Amino acid sequence: MGLLSILRKLKSAPDQEVRILLLGLDNAGKTTLLKQLASEDISHITPTQGFNIKSVQSQGFKLNVWDIGGQRKIRPYWRNYFENTDVLIYVIDSADRKRFEETGQELAELLDEEKLSGVPVLIFANKQDLLTAAPASEIAEGLNLHTIRDRVWQIQSCSALSGEGVQDGMNWVCKNVNAKKK
Repeated sequence: MGLLSILRKLKSAPDQEVRILLLGLDNAGKTTLLKQLASEDISHITPTQGFNIKSVQSQGFKLNVWDIGGQRKIRPYWRNYFENTDVLIYVIDSADRKRFEETGQELAELLDEEKLSGVPVLIFANKQDLLTAAPASEIAEGLNLHTIRDRVWQIQSCSALSGEGVQDGMNWVCKNVNAKKK
């Protein structure tokens, strides 16, 4: 997966911690993505009831990824995790077109949050391994991402299952967290 190489690139100060918030609707693939990043087994994943945290330590650098459950009843608690977020990663199930409107509303609300003001956002257009997946460009257009002017953002096609596109997205995160931290 190359997470160590990402961390080496990211490390510009000793013991620098980066707080990454991983959000998206239920069944978007957040936990699979997190386990893929941590090089863990992804064969048995169940819905996240609360949250998962993975910290990866590398050469005095600590990447803390907070994966918060996406079920409707859990979403009001997302705001408890906003403070001190360095990067927001928002995961979308590209094959679940019926929920594009719902996921778009949730993303828009997140981008309006004061505590997430100016925080770089990476949108993972996940499940690109499925034939029914919408391309990232179509999702970007549907969600009006081009209207985002108050922060850097990127949409990245990926498959958390195969790992494809994940590294590219994380490289973008590294570049943009460094720009924000300076």
